Amino acid sequence: MGEIAPTIVYGLCFLTSVACAWLLGRTWRRSRMPMLFWSALCFALLALNNVVLILDMLVIHDIDLSPVRTTLSFGAVAVLLFGFVWNQGGDQ
Repeated sequence: MGEIAPTIVYGLCFLTSVACAWLLGRTWRRSRMPMLFWSALCFALLALNNVVLILDMLVIHDIDLSPVRTTLSFGAVAVLLFGFVWNQGGDQ
C-alpha cells in the first residue's frame, strides 16, 4: 500500500493534465481563439511536469529532479500568464 496510493494520484494528475491539454488543443484547432492555445500549452507543460514527478518520486531515486519539476511548473504558469497579457485586448 506504501507506493500504490502515490502512484494512483500521480497517474490521475498526469491523465487529467493530458485530457485538459488535448481538449483545449482540439477546441483551439476549431475556433483559433488564442487563450485556448496558451491554456493547452500550459496543461501540456503540467502533464510533462507530472511525468517528471512520477520519475522523480517512483522510478529514479538517486537523482533529484525537483529543479526540472520547478522549471516546468514555472514555464507552465509563465506561458499562461504570457497568454493573458498577450490576449489582453480580447479575442479578435
